Amino acid sequence: MKQSPSAFARSTQIDEGKQIFLKGCSTCHGLNLEGSAIAPSLIGVGAASVDFQVGTGRMPVADMSTQISRKDPVYNEEEVAALAAYVASLAPGPAIPTDAQLNYERDGSTAEGGELFRNNCAMCHNFAGQGGALTQGKYAPTLMGVEPKHIYEALVTGPQSMPVFSDKTLTPEEKLSVIKWIKAAEAEPNLGGATMGRVGPVTEGLLVWILGLGILIAVAVWLTTRAR
Repeated sequence: MKQSPSAFARSTQIDEGKQIFLKGCSTCHGLNLEGSAIAPSLIGVGAASVDFQVGTGRMPVADMSTQISRKDPVYNEEEVAALAAYVASLAPGPAIPTDAQLNYERDGSTAEGGELFRNNCAMCHNFAGQGGALTQGKYAPTLMGVEPKHIYEALVTGPQSMPVFSDKTLTPEEKLSVIKWIKAAEAEPNLGGATMGRVGPVTEGLLVWILGLGILIAVAVWLTTRAR
């Protein structure tokens, strides 16, 4: 039976992804995605997880014992899509969100997103999305400059120390609201100059107070020295 053009293209993409996986991923993740002593199984992680990890340059990585940071991707967009298609073809999992599903400007609410972010994300990522320290030397990365697609994928796959936010925890519309709030915070002008991580007025005020007190002490010591 002859394949339709779309089915043929899909099959070709999966075959290409398999070759990329065998060359660049199977040493750690196993020939059949079963995982190993140094890398987890990829069975059931879905295309969204692959697109997030590989598309943000977190994978491939040489050392999986430490927190994996974002870097320039090793593979281009077509190769990432092929790799994601191959992994998804072997077991079901979260799919890559489409452009229609990611229309946060239309379907999201900034006000709702801010409340959801403060209740679910701020404890790790800082109330302004700038990132923050976690336990055991780990950290939550900044969300500024992150593509909406990758934010959505992180929410549904829970990379590294992050929990999974299923559609029962955060509905698709609520996820879009979170993204809309992050993008609004990203576009917020820094009218006061240096943001100091936007850690809040109390901490920032304390820093200014300590610096001011230090300057006053230095001036007092200098004046005392001159008086002698």
